[in-house]
Amino acid sequence: MKPVLPHAQLDWDDQGLPRSRVFDDVYFSDLSGLDETRYVFLQQNALSERFATLQAGERLVIGETGFGTGLNFLCAWQLFEAQAVPGARLHFVSVEKYPLTLPDLQRALALWPELKPFADQLLAQYVAIHQGFQRLVLDNGRVTLTLLIGDALEQLPQLDAQVDAWFLDGFAPAKNPDMWTAELFAELARLAAPGSTISTFTSTGWVRRLLNAAGFKMKRTPGIGHKWEILRGVFLGWPQEAAPPAVTKPWFARPLPLTGERHAMVIGAGLAGCATAASLAARGWRVSLLERHTALAQEASGNPQGVLYLKLSAHGTALSQLIVSGFGHTRRLLEHLQRGVDWDDCGVLQLAFNAKEADRQAHLAAAFPDDLLHELDREHAEGRAGIALPSGGLFYPEGGWVHPPALCAWQAAHPNINVLTHHEVVQLRRDKGQWQAWAGERLLAQATVVVLAGAADVRRFDFSSDLPLKRIRGQITRLPQTADSQSLSTVVCAEGYVAPARLGEHTLGASFDFNNDDLTPTAAEHAGNLQMLEDISADLVARLGAGTLQPEALEGRAAFRCTSPDYLPIVGPLAATQAFTDAYGVLSKDARQTPDIPCPWLDGVYVNSGHGSRGLITAPLSAELLAAWLDNEPLPLPRAVAEACHPNRFVLRRLIRAKA
Repeated sequence: MKPVLPHAQLDWDDQGLPRSRVFDDVYFSDLSGLDETRYVFLQQNALSERFATLQAGERLVIGETGFGTGLNFLCAWQLFEAQAVPGARLHFVSVEKYPLTLPDLQRALALWPELKPFADQLLAQYVAIHQGFQRLVLDNGRVTLTLLIGDALEQLPQLDAQVDAWFLDGFAPAKNPDMWTAELFAELARLAAPGSTISTFTSTGWVRRLLNAAGFKMKRTPGIGHKWEILRGVFLGWPQEAAPPAVTKPWFARPLPLTGERHAMVIGAGLAGCATAASLAARGWRVSLLERHTALAQEASGNPQGVLYLKLSAHGTALSQLIVSGFGHTRRLLEHLQRGVDWDDCGVLQLAFNAKEADRQAHLAAAFPDDLLHELDREHAEGRAGIALPSGGLFYPEGGWVHPPALCAWQAAHPNINVLTHHEVVQLRRDKGQWQAWAGERLLAQATVVVLAGAADVRRFDFSSDLPLKRIRGQITRLPQTADSQSLSTVVCAEGYVAPARLGEHTLGASFDFNNDDLTPTAAEHAGNLQMLEDISADLVARLGAGTLQPEALEGRAAFRCTSPDYLPIVGPLAATQAFTDAYGVLSKDARQTPDIPCPWLDGVYVNSGHGSRGLITAPLSAELLAAWLDNEPLPLPRAVAEACHPNRFVLRRLIRAKA
């Protein structure tokens, strides 16, 4: 059966309050949901006092079981805004199996006019919410919401975080017993920071006993409204009699948090570099963004139109999970840009251009919900695209095209970011706890942290030269819009892609050339792109008058994509290769060993590269991942996916294969 994202099924009572049809229970008190939330969750976790004592650069992490209508989150955010100093941050992580649809969420939150300033921001970002980890950045980065969409006992074990306060919500234990189990409470304990607090509206005895057994010290306290008693508690520590939770392998553990000035150099101002700078700047870092060219986004990120295309696997691979989460994150960022000029959510149609592709698409259509992708027969595909097509295909309704330089410019405009163009970094040196960027005898900049985000050029430095990145040349062709080509209403892909016009011009591409290091556009590749257009739609060729165009007269641009052997990006802290090999050499004899040796990290060196042709989808979320490594925050992706993207994976594989 085709999976369906199980949105909440609601009934609305005479007072206009939502009730879950699945659990036959209310989302909040019919007397005063606001008062109950503030008493049960905010007051019992002492959040007013804790928010008030946060310093600039510090944050509080709240975890929640059952996002529901977002009422608890919005109340916590409202209190945080009232109590916390500028520069403090709130990070809210909530798991939800049955997310509300946007119309239902709008209707529910309209019940609380005093929360409107916060609800409006949430609603504006509540797009492309799909299964798995979904990161929402609110209030210019001061507030981060990470939604874990799915069953709590599937999602929480994948979370890497330290939670300061738990909201144990969800429907009543009698209505939803799966949300109140020893297994779930063990996950809350695993994720609890030392001294973490917890509260819940129930006072059921077996819930209290199970929480106590998990390492929390629970006590009953007077309730509110028609609730006689509720529970609150504090985490004392992992119970001695329980088997300890699995320990992270040292080569994937977090480096020790850096002390001193929060200043980072980011080298490379394409999609990865600008996204990284923005994620760090939102956390209060001062960022020097170094770019060798005259402006941002001059290489692969400089194409006039890139496609938000999800190349997925039906098997839930790490890459597929990254793509679904990254797509949602990028789609939400684009809401800040100008639709029609900077981006357009016109949808993406991937043609079933041969039997193998049709079979692949059928498997994908069976594995993902319709609101992410669905099959269209030829007639409906032509209706959607506005042109005649050789076949039907797979349609991604939330996809579209993006002008990458606009996204880069918006991200780099943060006041904490200093853009330094004409700064080509030739050498990096470490001196007195600072990384220094040099061009010959000229010191360009220095900072406590350096992030390598310059695609394959990250290999120019000694300590990163063995990262297995390869360059692939790609060329796009620019075709003037005609009166007849205006009918193209969605991106259409086969071996290549063509997009609806932006500012009077269609983008067509892109070629793949593994053996050419010359970025001068060639007539041969323009001719190849025109052949790809013929394969996409002979009708569009006619509408564009492309059959009479001379390839040598066409305009376009070429750039290098940068990819890794496993097609996953390379994101995270960098280790010293030889010291790593020395420390973990035993793995070449027995891969099951886990030596109790801290990883020999290169202090303050991080990388965000290897995004291939997926940079629009993977680079912004990878920047959030990198910032989480640096700031010791909840990771925006499942732990296994973060490890699959980790720079250490390559030297680890070489060791295990005894080739190091």
